Amino acid sequence: MTRQISRRSMVKAVGIGIGIGATPTVTATALATPAGAASAPLAHPGLLHTRADLGRMAAKVKAGARPYAAGFAKLTANRHAQSGWRPNPQAIVYRGSGTPENYGILYNDIHAAYQNALRYHVSGEEAHADTAVAILNAWSGKLTRLEGSADRFLAAGLYGYQFANAAELVREHGDFDLGRAQELMRDVFHPLSDDFLTRHNNAVVTNYWPNWDLTAIACVLATGIFCDERAVVERAVEYFKHGDGMGSVKHAIPVVHEDGLGEWVEAGRDQGHALLGVGLMGTVCEMAWNQGIDLYGYDDSRFLKGAQYVAKWSLGGDVPYTANTRRKGAIGGWSGSETASGVAGVDPSMTRPIWAMIANHYTKRRGLPASYLTRAAAKAAPEGGGGDYGPNSGGFDQLGFGTLAFTRDKATDPAGPAPAPAPAPEPAPSSESSATGSGAQPRTGVTAPASPSPASGRDLAATGSEEVVGWAAAAGVTAVAGGVLLLRRRDRARREAG
Repeated sequence: MTRQISRRSMVKAVGIGIGIGATPTVTATALATPAGAASAPLAHPGLLHTRADLGRMAAKVKAGARPYAAGFAKLTANRHAQSGWRPNPQAIVYRGSGTPENYGILYNDIHAAYQNALRYHVSGEEAHADTAVAILNAWSGKLTRLEGSADRFLAAGLYGYQFANAAELVREHGDFDLGRAQELMRDVFHPLSDDFLTRHNNAVVTNYWPNWDLTAIACVLATGIFCDERAVVERAVEYFKHGDGMGSVKHAIPVVHEDGLGEWVEAGRDQGHALLGVGLMGTVCEMAWNQGIDLYGYDDSRFLKGAQYVAKWSLGGDVPYTANTRRKGAIGGWSGSETASGVAGVDPSMTRPIWAMIANHYTKRRGLPASYLTRAAAKAAPEGGGGDYGPNSGGFDQLGFGTLAFTRDKATDPAGPAPAPAPAPEPAPSSESSATGSGAQPRTGVTAPASPSPASGRDLAATGSEEVVGWAAAAGVTAVAGGVLLLRRRDRARREAG
């Protein structure tokens, strides 16, 4: 079969680069799959939803089963899920200060593609599949670059993994240009995300909070799966486990306490970003799981412990926080440090559509106790998606609709790629957690006072999703940093005696 030369290939052929500023387009991880890896095919559909998942949703909704019916009603009510949606593709998408920002056009169109594709699989209405295909084909035929401030890395990560998920749902549609969509992932989204994991925008590795790494990991993993590049999948998995940045699992969850809670380092920043991080890590784990890779259970289910911590804290419960200092700055430029000394305040009404996926994995697939996750999922149900959580970008960071997509009957789905790990200890609902813990110690940097703040616009860590409307509630229940040592010793003595 003769492969058509796309507009993007023609641009590259005449020597017009697609690099963003000083970011090189040649990254540390080549997209060519080694011959040995090519013998192990990847599953399709196999990002956030498998064929079995899609069949389950359709059957449950057709039967009027709860809570699927409520979840589907949430989907059909969303304006993005309508077959009349018309795309508005752009050649260059900008995100960040000092640029004509238009990235909202991209994320609205991607969510419309995803929601229409999901609606098609549940209802069987071809018009929604056709709409999703039209949106995705329009963008793959026009988008050539992502530009802006450091926020361009967020755009690449977030919208890259989301584009791949929407496209995966229609990859078998006769009118879908799969090759061009794969080219878009390889040439536009993936290079920025992979480069961020390698160079971190030329900043010291701890300059960026975990969410920056996690968006990049999600994009790299989604690219590898969608484009059938196992070497790229392995790159994302390896970084999740052992990466130097704050988004690898042991840096994002640096302390595991004796009660089974895993301290989420970004809880020292604010609630909105901590919720985002849990959602992104869950997304990475789910996509890997559907390819037979168990990141959910990695390191004795470390992610379960971190998600339980954030769920308890977001529900208004007391959690500990170990003070940590991280280095900031540009390599060869300004430098400083920042200390998070306690857990941030919370608003128990704040939520993101992240809990159903995580709670159902651990409690239904694996049969593990996760009371805080199940409470958070119940409180958030039925989960919506992009457009249901405000107009700003924070409301579009997750694809959502977890009540519909991830609710499952216990023990009816395959157990997955690995034996179930030993259950994590279930935290006691009413007692405070210990301030000291076992396991990995928090990632720390210099402890001396920070250098003077750089001039405005030079703080690499200051960029990002700083929209406070709907996400950064200032009032709420203040969680207590630290625990009661006496209670910990009493509990230990009781266990030893028993």
